[in-house]
Amino acid sequence: MTEKYAWKALLIEGQLEEYKKRHREIWPEMVEVLQEAGIRNYSIWISGNEIFGYYECEKGAEFAAAVQKNSPVVDRWNEVMKDVMFMEMDPLTGAQPKLERVWDSAFVDGWEKPE
Repeated sequence: MTEKYAWKALLIEGQLEEYKKRHREIWPEMVEVLQEAGIRNYSIWISGNEIFGYYECEKGAEFAAAVQKNSPVVDRWNEVMKDVMFMEMDPLTGAQPKLERVWDSAFVDGWEKPE
């Protein structure tokens, strides 16, 4: 079952272009870890200094979090990103802090569902 996952973080002032650059140059080994974790349809958005990420977990959110928590590649990525953003990791999962979903079109009867 695919689960939706959303997280947020804070951009350090003046670091937007560097943040974008690092994601344009994402390491191939980081992409491999995210794929291994079953993460698909990943996008990151920004408003002011608030960063919002969204992805879908094909193998479930717990599996995706466990893969990321146990990955030295993710640890290295997080260390490299500390000078451009602040994110307090979830102490239970070791992954990005999951936002609470309060509404989804999937909750509405008759709303067109993706195939």
